Order: sequence, then C-alpha cells, then structure tokens
Amino acid sequence: MSGNLKSLDELKSALKRHQRLIGVDLGSKTIGLALSDVSLSIASPLETIKRTKFAADATRLLALAAEHDAGGLVVGLPLNMDGTEGPRCQSTRAFIRNLEKLTALPIAFWDERMSTQAVTRTLLDADASRARRAELVDKMAAAYILQGALDRLKKL
Repeated sequence: MSGNLKSLDELKSALKRHQRLIGVDLGSKTIGLALSDVSLSIASPLETIKRTKFAADATRLLALAAEHDAGGLVVGLPLNMDGTEGPRCQSTRAFIRNLEKLTALPIAFWDERMSTQAVTRTLLDADASRARRAELVDKMAAAYILQGALDRLKKL
C-alpha cells in the first residue's frame, strides 16, 4: 500500500485519542461525507460537496477533516457485485492518489457495494420526497459506509 493508504486495522492504530473518522462516498457529481463520534461508535451524515474541480473538492474535504479533528478517512470503494474493480474504482483510486499528495491523513478503503441502494430504500420507506432523497442520499451513503467500517473496527 502507498504512503497514506492503510488497512482498517492500521488506520485504527494511527488514530490519536478522541480523533474522529470521516467517511467518504465519492460520486461523479457529489462527494458525500459522514463523521464518526469520538468513541468511533456512530457515524452521522455530515455534508454533501458538489463536485467542481479536484483542488476545490479536496480543499473542502480536508478543511472539514481539520475542523472536526479527524484522524483519518474511510473511503467507499465501489466494487462490482462480483468483487472486481471497474472504472468507478479506478476513478476513486485516482482521486485518492491525488488527495494523498495534499495530506498526511491515513486513508482506508471500505467496500461500499449496495450502500446507495440501501440508503435510497430506507428513504423511500420513510416516504421522503424525491428532492429530499436527492439532498440526503450521498451523505447518508457516506454514513452507511463509515458505520460498516466502525462496526468492523470494534471487532479488530
């Protein structure tokens, strides 16, 4: 693994006491973000960044990480259903390679298969309007991704 890329176990070891993690759901048009609590138990939706240029997107992401004293990032890796990597994974990995040049924060990937579908289903069950779903789905998908990683961390 390259410099900042860590396994989930290594990411946990790199955190200082009371540091949070930020979950990242990287889409082509938006970046959903979620934030853990300091005990690394609960993930909460944080913000959705409308994608523009890499520099602006990375600046906002890293500013939020600093503002919330995040000690690392958990990035959803959009694997195909059979576990292989396709073009979306390549795009995610390219974004993270560029982000690594701008930060020392440790970064771990987490399998995000079905996260957006699960969140959309939950919002539909809650009878959320189409506009409300569009507003929430990315940051809730990031929370879903981060919560999966936090649950796994508890078992490590």
